[in-house]
Amino acid sequence: MKTYTKFLVSIFLNSIFNVFLIMFSLIFILNLLTELEFFKEIPVSIYYPIYFSFLNTPSFIFDVFPFVFLLSTQFFFINLFNNDQIDILKYSGLKNSKILSIVNITAFFLGVLIIFFFYNLSSNVKSLYLELKTNYTKDDKYLAVITNNGLWIKDSINSKILMINAAKIDQNFLLDTYISEFNQNFEIVRNIKSKKIDISKNEWLIYNAEIFEQNYKKDEKIYKLNTNFNYNIIQNLFSNLSSLSFLDLWDMRNNYKKLNYSLTDVDLQLMKLITYPIYLVLMTMLSSIIMLNTKKFGNKYAKIVLGLFCSVVIYYISNFFYVLGSTEKINLVGSVIIPLLILSLINIYFVRNINAK
Repeated sequence: MKTYTKFLVSIFLNSIFNVFLIMFSLIFILNLLTELEFFKEIPVSIYYPIYFSFLNTPSFIFDVFPFVFLLSTQFFFINLFNNDQIDILKYSGLKNSKILSIVNITAFFLGVLIIFFFYNLSSNVKSLYLELKTNYTKDDKYLAVITNNGLWIKDSINSKILMINAAKIDQNFLLDTYISEFNQNFEIVRNIKSKKIDISKNEWLIYNAEIFEQNYKKDEKIYKLNTNFNYNIIQNLFSNLSSLSFLDLWDMRNNYKKLNYSLTDVDLQLMKLITYPIYLVLMTMLSSIIMLNTKKFGNKYAKIVLGLFCSVVIYYISNFFYVLGSTEKINLVGSVIIPLLILSLINIYFVRNINAK
């Protein structure tokens, strides 16, 4: 590796590290305030809010990495502008395009490392956070998971415990469902079998129910069962995909497919992860273009504000297309690619004469 490459990469990595620490500290403090509010009526040590804040911070950091890279790139160029270091590099024959290529390649490899290491770490920590947090919530008696054997639900209502297993989901219907009802001592009360259950409301409508109770069987054309779940609640239970690693997401996708459950959210999350390094590169390139095109501006804070404004606009544009994709208003691939394409076109337009800057 050439000396100037080592020099530029070291400055860029140092900028990322410093901005990362600042972001981590800010997010940690915000999380701590949230956890203190949550635990204010729960008799626990101050250690618990601090510990939970620490566990919850990495997943938020992952979401703001594009802003970390944008700000880091700005501070990287501010460092080069000081003492006219960038002019010295130009006099040595190093063009702006070469500096951009070094920074962008570094950003890409960092993005790959973030996906393979930091994201998996943050998802595991988030999973631990959610698991521990349920011990202090009012919903700890309720559970829903998707496995190779379909959808499993544990529910506790009106002094009875329900264990529900469904082979598939078709819109707001559970198909091929078996329900076991227990008392508080986990003694079996009855079993209910049905080919089709309407779960659009908390009061489930069980069609052609076969009820087995004390060695007797009776049939009900429509049997009503009160639960704490409905279709929307079940959907939201699996919406926190940030607690799943890349492999967990892939396993969940296979399980969803067997269950006939919607793959939209999982596929969107997977595509966002796959394109994440490209997103970081484009944000880095945009920040570089802003700094090089405003090199003569004396106020460095104005440059940072301009960069932050652009990043906020990009964030809302990306989220807009993600929502369109998740609601299936547009193609799922398009919802991820279009924001990247827009950002690429902007970069290509402004990078044309970058060496003259």
